[in-house]
Amino acid sequence: MVRETRLAATDLIYPLFVSERITSRTPVESMPGVAQLTVEDAADEAALAWGEGIRSVLLFGIPSEKDELASQAYAEKGIVQQAVRAIKRAVPEMIVITDVCLCEYMSHGHCGIARIEAGCVEVLNDESLELLARTAVSHAAAGADIVAPSDMMDGRVAAIRRALDVGGFQNTAILSYAAKFASAFYGPFRDAADSAPQAGDRRSYQMDPANALEALREVALDLEESADMVMVKPGLPYLDILWRVKERFEMPTAVYHVSGEYAMLKAAVANGWLDERAATMETMLSFKRAGADMIVTYAARDVARWLSGHSGK
Repeated sequence: MVRETRLAATDLIYPLFVSERITSRTPVESMPGVAQLTVEDAADEAALAWGEGIRSVLLFGIPSEKDELASQAYAEKGIVQQAVRAIKRAVPEMIVITDVCLCEYMSHGHCGIARIEAGCVEVLNDESLELLARTAVSHAAAGADIVAPSDMMDGRVAAIRRALDVGGFQNTAILSYAAKFASAFYGPFRDAADSAPQAGDRRSYQMDPANALEALREVALDLEESADMVMVKPGLPYLDILWRVKERFEMPTAVYHVSGEYAMLKAAVANGWLDERAATMETMLSFKRAGADMIVTYAARDVARWLSGHSGK
């Protein structure tokens, strides 16, 4: 009766990796319980999640071919576009969020157009905005409810909002990865999405883990550019940032329980060091207590089942 913080399945966003390179569900070794999916598998997985009370999924695409202009990111029949349509056919009311970034589609693995010379990488911010906007519009045209730019290019929210409005997608919302840090906790994700940079790293456009005030400035800029919601990523090492963002801006705020956080928990459970249900639920409550309205987590289906009283896989 006196519990201050409540967690519900509707707070959860379930990430899905959809790949053109496979013909059947393919487990991700570094993320136990997570798999790359075909389009059909993704639709089935979304339907199962809906039945367990989850109301939103976040899609990441792995194309069969990559190039230096990320052309498959905004192709009409790109892998994410196919998956959006399939999920909407299978579960029309599911809120489909699409990750808008170019790293999975670029031959060099960076989040924008890049100039690479002698191993040195310069990501061209302004030149990348048009491709990001085209990608967001193509997702909206396929039926996405929310587009989520995760690239951390300056000005991308304004570019995407403008392109969506011109394209007739005024009601497509933007969930901005507004405070995304250059973290050591993304490794397993890069296995799952085949998105590791081929040269250099992403510290020139993702945030310095030491900076908190900069995170607030980044969030403020994205909100000024018409972001409808903002995200803090990663989660557990940045609970202080999550708290500050929610307290300062009072906007719908998401947090990403990233692959490394998830994998560490799974490894501890596999070694018998932690109780999976208790540790996972405590983690989810920490996000809610710190101010998250929405939690992106690979454990979403497990958490939803535990909340409903079912313990089985």
